[in-house]
Amino acid sequence: HVQLVESGGGLVQAGGSLRLSCAASGRTFSVYRIGWFRQAPGKEREIVGWITWSGSSTFYADSMKGRITISKDSAKNTVYLQINSLKPDDTALYYCAAAPDWDSEYNVWGQGTQVTVSS
Repeated sequence: HVQLVESGGGLVQAGGSLRLSCAASGRTFSVYRIGWFRQAPGKEREIVGWITWSGSSTFYADSMKGRITISKDSAKNTVYLQINSLKPDDTALYYCAAAPDWDSEYNVWGQGTQVTVSS
C-alpha cells in the first residue's frame, strides 16, 4: 500500500502564498500519478492538478492555472503544490491522491490539509 500525508496548510492573507506537501511512503513504485484536489465547504471536490510520479508531466486545472506549480522531490518522495496570489475563494481542504495507472482512478487519498485565506 501507499500512504499519503499532506502538510503545509494554514491561515494566510489574500495575496499570499503557500506550499503544500504530499509525502508518500510505502509501495511508491506502484504510483503513476499524484493529483491535488480541493473541497470547499458546501462545494464538490475539484481537481487542482497532477504530476506523474516520474515528474515528466503535469496538468493544471483552468481554475488555478497561472497561480500554481506542482513539483516533485524524488529524493524525499514528496510532491508539492505551490499556490500564489491566494484568494478567499481558495479556502478549502486540499488533498493529494495517488493513481496507479494513466487511466486509473485515484485509489489512495491523504487526510487533507486546510487552507484558509482571509480577505
